[in-house]
Amino acid sequence: MKIQLTIQSTPNPNALKFVLNKPVKSEGNYTYTRASECAGNPLAQAIFDLSPAVREVYFFDNYITVTQDGSVSWPEIESDIRAVILEKAKDHNPDFKIPEPTKAAVTAPSSPDLEKINAILDQTIRPALQMDGGDVQVFNYKDKQLEVFYEGACGSCPSATMGTLFAIQSILRDQFDPEINVVLADPY
Repeated sequence: MKIQLTIQSTPNPNALKFVLNKPVKSEGNYTYTRASECAGNPLAQAIFDLSPAVREVYFFDNYITVTQDGSVSWPEIESDIRAVILEKAKDHNPDFKIPEPTKAAVTAPSSPDLEKINAILDQTIRPALQMDGGDVQVFNYKDKQLEVFYEGACGSCPSATMGTLFAIQSILRDQFDPEINVVLADPY
């Protein structure tokens, strides 16, 4: 199969979404925040190797979101990222081994409340975030305070820290608990 690639902008000016006609992650998602994490994923490693401006490489379903620090313009690195993805995608394993869990990979213990919260997020918020090249993960829930963190394009998006966070809280107050507070966690 010939690999096809489409590049999409995201609401985050420092993130681009590279959509392929094949899966890049079979199950779940994964965010790399540094090249040293990429031992099991040569494609992610090659993207980091292109520029010190690359800050995050996020894999989900059939796309890769690349976030940079804003020190370069997209035209300076976009075609290089595209070329690397097209070159490496044919040998990329969508079941790649992820590094040992870090604080970011640890989610709150399963509970009926967290299952309900995640089900609400799956129905309301996550589809829109995933279309924009990102996602939100539940980090901790205790004493009516839910800690979340963003992945992919959402991780450094200006609207995520205010608008999206407010929307999550409003939806959860309406559908889960009127007293819940939603805050950003620092998973790193």
